Amino acid sequence: MNTTELSHGTVAWRELGQGTPLLILHGWGVDSSVMAPLMQRLSTYRRCIAIDFPGFGASTPPSDAWNVDDYAALVREFMAANGIDHCDILAHSFGARVTLSLLAADPDRSTFGKVLITGGAGMKPRRTWRYYYRRTLATTLKAPFSLLPATTREKGLARLRKTSIWKSLGSADYQQLQGVMRDIFVKTVNHFQEPLLAHIPHDILLLWGADDPATPLYQGQRLEQGLKNAALVKIDRAAHYAFLDQPAQFGAIAEAFFKD
Repeated sequence: MNTTELSHGTVAWRELGQGTPLLILHGWGVDSSVMAPLMQRLSTYRRCIAIDFPGFGASTPPSDAWNVDDYAALVREFMAANGIDHCDILAHSFGARVTLSLLAADPDRSTFGKVLITGGAGMKPRRTWRYYYRRTLATTLKAPFSLLPATTREKGLARLRKTSIWKSLGSADYQQLQGVMRDIFVKTVNHFQEPLLAHIPHDILLLWGADDPATPLYQGQRLEQGLKNAALVKIDRAAHYAFLDQPAQFGAIAEAFFKD
C-alpha cells in the first residue's frame, strides 16, 4: 500500500502495472482490496491505481459528514498530488456515484477518458410501501426531540437510536456504521444523480450483474438511457460484485474495453 497526505488526512492506495493510468474506485462497505484480482489482470495493459476512499480501508475518515461531491473533490486532489492529469476510470457501486460527479464536472473530457461502471449506484430506486412506512415512523419518533434544547435533544436521540424499534427501521449497512460514516451514508443514499446524466459526454461501458439485488439491472438501463454515449452489457449468473462472481467474463470484457 502507498499513502498520500491530503488536506483531510491520509489516503491509502494500491498501484500495479504501467501505461495509461486507470483509476479504480471501490463501492460502499469495502476497500480497494476487493478490486485486487481485477487489478492484477488489467495491469498487463494499464497502470492501475485503486484508492481507499476516506472512511474505508486504511484511509483517514472525514472529520464531518461528506457528500458525494466532497468525495469527488478528494479524488481530484489525489490525482493532482500524484501527477495524474488524465486517466480512465473503473468504478463500482458507490465509486460510480463519485464518478458521475467527476464526469459531470469534465464536459470537455480533458481529465477523464474511457469509463467502466459496474453495479453503479446513484439512480433513484423503486420504493415499496415498507420504505415509506419506515420513513414516516422514523420521522414521528424523532419529532418530540425537536422541541428540546440542543444538548438534551442529542442525548435523547442517542437513546432512541439504541432502541429495538429504531434499529428495525434502518438497513443493515446503516446499523453497522457509527459516527460520521453513518451521517455520510444517509446523505449518500438520498443523493440521486439523474440530472447529471445529460451533461456527461464520456464513452461509458455499463457492465452489470443480471441478478444484482443492490443496484438492480433497471438502474443500469436507466443510466444507459440517460447518458449520451453509454452501452449496457449484462453478465448472467452475477450479482452486485459481478467482477468476483464471473471474473473471467468480466475481466475479458474490461480488458477489451481498456486495451489501447
